[in-house]
Amino acid sequence: MWWRFYRKKMFKSLFERKKTLSGSLVGFTDYHSHILPGVDDGVKTIDEALAVLALYERAGISDVWLTPHVMEDVPNTVAGLKARFGELTEAYSGGVRLHLASENMLDSLFAERLDSGDLLPIELEWPYLLVETSFVNPPARLYEMMEEIKSKGYYPMLAHPERYVYMERKDYRRLYQTGVVFQLNILSASGHYGPDARRKAEWLMGNGMYRFAGTDLHRERHFELIEKMRVGKDFAVMIEGQCHAGRDI
Repeated sequence: MWWRFYRKKMFKSLFERKKTLSGSLVGFTDYHSHILPGVDDGVKTIDEALAVLALYERAGISDVWLTPHVMEDVPNTVAGLKARFGELTEAYSGGVRLHLASENMLDSLFAERLDSGDLLPIELEWPYLLVETSFVNPPARLYEMMEEIKSKGYYPMLAHPERYVYMERKDYRRLYQTGVVFQLNILSASGHYGPDARRKAEWLMGNGMYRFAGTDLHRERHFELIEKMRVGKDFAVMIEGQCHAGRDI
């Protein structure tokens, strides 16, 4: 069928294995990472965080947003994260610019934080609030919560939308049309999270729905995998475009 040929052709043009990603990261801004040590399931110690940041320096990455989890099982507070961030910035003397935000699970704790304003957005031209859901089940009030976020003056940025197994194309279209910003998890494009996540990433990118990308790095090995990824032209163009945008932070 013609549509199968077209789909295969689009898949190849987006993610075909042409060159490694490492050469495209100079000036890149990572909008999603778990490098802040000892606060969630990511990096555990300051020494480990410094080792990861040394890899970022070697790759030429200019900026990284540290976005630790905030959820019922990981009840980080703004004050606590800022204190830990201060310890890391005091220990780090390299050239990568560090920024603090958080990745917020859309659960009952989030509703309380949103009401109280106890949040750490990604502050760019507008404040973007990085949010996530369970990978297998949507929150009961997904669309209402997105509207509540906007009513508080934030732009909701949905982390790794391609990895939510419950989401279908109609869900992505609805969220996108209501102003939710999508953030690609770079490793999804490599197949690291399975073929379904990769297919969804292909479709979202092919339809121009991604605005930001991030590593979602939890450990040093993730960065090594990213550097070794072999990507096609369209994917590289997106990453290089984010490299340019990062210079304006």
